[in-house]
Amino acid sequence: MTKKKIAWVVDSSAYVNTSLQEHPDVYIIPLYISFGQQQFIDGVDLTSEQLYERIRNGTENAKTSQPSTGEFAELYTNLSKEYESIIAIHISKSLSGTISSSINGAQIAQVQVECIDSLSLSAGITGLVEKGLLLEEQGLSFEEIASSLRKEATKFRNYILIGNLTQLYKGGRLSSAQFYLGSLLKIKPIIQINNKGELKELDKVRSHKKAIQYLINKVIESVQSEGVDLVYIMHANAIEQANALKNDLQLQSPSLQVTIGEISTALAVHAGEETLAVLWYVK
Repeated sequence: MTKKKIAWVVDSSAYVNTSLQEHPDVYIIPLYISFGQQQFIDGVDLTSEQLYERIRNGTENAKTSQPSTGEFAELYTNLSKEYESIIAIHISKSLSGTISSSINGAQIAQVQVECIDSLSLSAGITGLVEKGLLLEEQGLSFEEIASSLRKEATKFRNYILIGNLTQLYKGGRLSSAQFYLGSLLKIKPIIQINNKGELKELDKVRSHKKAIQYLINKVIESVQSEGVDLVYIMHANAIEQANALKNDLQLQSPSLQVTIGEISTALAVHAGEETLAVLWYVK
């Protein structure tokens, strides 16, 4: 049997759009979500609606965990029977140990795998996979594609508006005083994944309206100065806000392509309901 060229692997923190879902060479390895002793598979046996309901009404904090080294080893062993090589693109190593499990799994399986740190998450991973598939169609080698994607990862831009301080507080990222003052003053934190893949707080904006305008300004500035064709708007149970943001962006930049998607349940555990994010790659 002639083997196919490249298998593409992403973890479930990625935004897996319809195109990637239906692609025969794209495989998803899930993260896990736990409430106490109960464990769920991200994107499989816990819907986003169920997650938000449990977070709102539950007493136990939700936690996430990465796939095990053994799970990666099993996946890579099976894929090596059908493919010459594998490219795995994962959530930033500064945010999760997933890529470490992936690398160790590849070593155990003893197969040819390029594990790429996306330096991002969600639609950032999506953009890299779509770029990689295009390069594969153009006839680039496995090694050339991996090298190109590592360079592409440094061109990622993003601004994330946290919708609900409660989840940050429950997750231990806000003190009681910070949570109280933030709620009292209706502060909207805006965070960013920097070019090292690290999560950093950028600003605190008073009022939701001003925060949305902040996101719009950042996108339009980049469109005008860096060149941008496509922007992803990712949301956590905030589709109406995402649609309004899309309309506002396209009013100011009619040629801009804007895609809306929902963040995975594993990411929603940390970001919280009503979070909005704008993510894109510059040229």
